[in-house]
Amino acid sequence: MSDLKYPRALLKLSGEVLAGPAGHGIDFALANIICGHIKTCVDAGAQLGVVIGGGNFWRGRSSGGMDAVHADQMGMLATMMNAIALADTLAQLGQPALVQAAHVMPQFAMGVNKAAALNALAAGKVVVFGGGTGNPFFTTDSCAALRAAEIEARVVLKATNVDGVYDSDPRKNPEAKKIDTLTHDEILARRLNVMDATAAALCRDKNIPMLVFNLNNPANILAALQGQNVGTLVVNEPKKTIGQILTYLMDKQEK
Repeated sequence: MSDLKYPRALLKLSGEVLAGPAGHGIDFALANIICGHIKTCVDAGAQLGVVIGGGNFWRGRSSGGMDAVHADQMGMLATMMNAIALADTLAQLGQPALVQAAHVMPQFAMGVNKAAALNALAAGKVVVFGGGTGNPFFTTDSCAALRAAEIEARVVLKATNVDGVYDSDPRKNPEAKKIDTLTHDEILARRLNVMDATAAALCRDKNIPMLVFNLNNPANILAALQGQNVGTLVVNEPKKTIGQILTYLMDKQEK
């Protein structure tokens, strides 16, 4: 069994990662590869919840002027299609999975339920959360932070197409440098395009780290769980000790 720094985690996948080169729909060959690595993580002892987006089927910002609530509702349905596909792919690989939905749809999935989710995780199942938060105007990043808090995850693993957060756009600036560690407050203050503000604030308030890493190498999922440096880690500002506070106050008085 591998040594895991984060024995329970929430993996956030974008819908686009399932699309493959086509850019839309589901590339099941690619889904098999990703799910195979998820199974490897569970075999190593990890408890994994998964939140997946729906951008491979629908993006609200491309809705052509639709009412924003209706556009977001369609996006939530898109995430349910991906959640069902992901759970089915895992099952075909021999990895049991449970789909929980933010909406009432008993023919497709059970509703989000913390006790049932924790029991499933303890039994070695992957819990796939579909339907976003169940409300418009919230992203699946916010959903990932919310579900991570509900299942008491030790970390949110945000899988992207870049290997972390940079001080400038690496596609435009060849001198851009990767940032190994940030705080949630820096994400909010600097308005960095890492996660939305709601997700950052919730992770900060619940003291849940977020690791942003590259899914182009799916083996990074296990590496991230093991605490390897495979991306950018977003954490809370370290709490100062009484001694550090007194030193700060004395220095300020002297100045």
